[in-house]
Amino acid sequence: MEHHGSEEHLDVISGLLEPLPMQNAGERLADRLVTAIALGEFVPGQRLPPERELATMLGVGRGVVREALQRLAASGYVSIKRGRSGGTFIEEHSSDDTKAIVRRVLVPERERLNQLLDLRSLVESMVARAAAERRDNSDIKHIQRAVDAYASAGDDRHSSGVADRDLHLAINRATHNPLLEALTYRIRAEVSLGFGVEPYSPMLRKRALQQHPLLAAAVIAGDPDLAASLAAEHFHLSESILKRLISTVDEDATRESKSRTPKSRKSQPRTA
Repeated sequence: MEHHGSEEHLDVISGLLEPLPMQNAGERLADRLVTAIALGEFVPGQRLPPERELATMLGVGRGVVREALQRLAASGYVSIKRGRSGGTFIEEHSSDDTKAIVRRVLVPERERLNQLLDLRSLVESMVARAAAERRDNSDIKHIQRAVDAYASAGDDRHSSGVADRDLHLAINRATHNPLLEALTYRIRAEVSLGFGVEPYSPMLRKRALQQHPLLAAAVIAGDPDLAASLAAEHFHLSESILKRLISTVDEDATRESKSRTPKSRKSQPRTA
């Protein structure tokens, strides 16, 4: 995965993304991958990054990644194909276990995730505002080119994701502050459970197709207030997906708990 020149600045905020604990790391990573799939970060038919890239991304050894993928293959979440065109591919999968896994990953982190989402909204608004104030002619060309690339990416999840990343990178670079690029990269990694990708669905892409040109136009026009407002609205898309998933698993847990609770018996009148 390319970090677009920001590696030298990552140590400033290196505490944001902690490696997976090594105890039961394979199982923990498998759970995290299942949750990422549930969020739409990876979609059926998509090939996952190679083992080495996942290991670097998540701060674990390749053996941990291999164990996690083997667990997912055994459960039907992925298929592993060998050969030149091989790799690990996401499968269509529906299981009652998924809800329990998502709950296990997200619910204990609910408060921290909410704080991260709030931080992201604040930072991305600040980035858009600064970009609108500082963009130059070169930045404008890159931003417009990225908007056009996203529009022409079609429904391919990978192409759409790359184009989305490039647009926000172009806006970020228009701030002319590499530390902001590093900060937004780390926040995105945290919010996406370490994978550094945004949720994807046809609905999200449709909304982004409407919002991207508006955000880009505000930055290009040099309207800081409008750019900041549109950025906050745009990043609310990913936030809503995560919060909706947490709410769903909470509701499922409540229903399951109620169904297991025995109904209280009415007290019988005592006889003399």
